[in-house]
Order: sequence, then structure tokens, then C-alpha cells
Amino acid sequence: MAPKAETAERSCIVTRVAQPPEGLVRFVLGPDDAVVPDIRGNLPGRGVWVTCRRDMVAEAVKKRAFSRGLKAEAKIVGDLPELVEALLLKAALSSFSMARKAGLVVTGFDQVVGAIGKGGVVAVLSAREAADDGRRKIGQAVRRRLRATGALVDATEETDEMPANAALWQQPPPSGPKVIAGIFASSEMDLALGGANVIHAALLAGGVSTSFLKCAAALARYRGEAPETDWTAYLS
Repeated sequence: MAPKAETAERSCIVTRVAQPPEGLVRFVLGPDDAVVPDIRGNLPGRGVWVTCRRDMVAEAVKKRAFSRGLKAEAKIVGDLPELVEALLLKAALSSFSMARKAGLVVTGFDQVVGAIGKGGVVAVLSAREAADDGRRKIGQAVRRRLRATGALVDATEETDEMPANAALWQQPPPSGPKVIAGIFASSEMDLALGGANVIHAALLAGGVSTSFLKCAAALARYRGEAPETDWTAYLS
């Protein structure tokens, strides 16, 4: 992902479509002429940009677009699409860990539900292994909070359910906590949060939380799980 200060649009070397850097991944040429993903957008040298999707990176490799864009015989070492995903995952987990250290993460099912009720929660994360019943109850807690604040007005009973096969699910109102499921495995959440068997976590408002949501959204877009989602739009 590009630095926050970077606002000029860049063109994807595959689609030729210009867009803000947040929707792209930058690549540079390493000392050994290998293509290097510049996830944070701060490596020196000439760079090229690819839409932040696994299939687009794979297409860039297939069409030798990196060599043309970098104007050099660029080498592809290993599985580049897989490497980009691994780096995006690492960045998201690192940011999640920073949010925990800043005191902005609540874990444990009951604690998460309680935090939602109190307000100040910007997102709720459920691990890939989360049970359908737990996801359903998290969704109910979020909708109760939205109704209490007037962000959601309807006559629906407390039976809102998350589809069992959903990779992620977001509440329609733009002003409420985002419910994000399936991006991380429980073991990955354990690693980031220093816990054991973490299944649900609530993210409280704060600068580090916003950074994490951008990283998590980039990972989801890359995997094809949320192609047009900006999970931080309502926080500004």
C-alpha cells in the first residue's frame, strides 16, 4: 500500500486504469533485478503499480508486464502472487498487534459483546473458525447498538444472521461497526494479539485502528473478498 501522503493516481500496468495508490500494489526492481513488492510504498527506485488483486499480479507475471514497466529484464523469483499475499497478511497482523499494544483491542466473546453495547467499537473481527452461532450473536449485538443510536431504524426482530459460508459480512449502515469474518485464522489472531484461541475481537476507535483497517481491507481486496470496500470511510 502507498504512503498516506501520496495522493496522485497511478496506472495499473495490467489494466492501464488509473486509480488512487490505495487500490494498488507498488513493485520495484531489486539489486539482483528481481521484482520486489513494495507493500508500504517507500522503497527507492523506479516503481510500477498493479491493481491490488491476486489475479492482476498473476496476469502481470504472465504478460511480462514488469519488464516493460520497469524498462529492464525483470526476474520473477518464486510465486510472486503468493509472496504479495503473505506480505499483506504480515502487514495487517503487525498493525493488529500495534492496536493491541495501544489498548484498542478487546478479546473474548462476552467482552466483545459488552464493548459493542458501550459504543466506541469501529470493527468486530471473527476468526475463520468462528461458529455460526457466535457470528449470529455478534451481528445481533451490532444491530442492537445501531438501533440504540438511531443509525438503524427497522422493525426486524433480533434474528439477523450471518450466512454460514460468508467470508466476511458488513452491516449496511455506513456509521456502524464493521463486522469482518474469515480474514484471519484463529492462530493468526493469537499471534497478533498474544492470546490463545482468540476467536472474536473488537477494535476500538483510534489512529492505529484506522491503519489496521486499511491493511485488512487491502488484504481482503487482494483475495477478492471485498473489491470495493473502504472500511475507514465513516471514521473521518
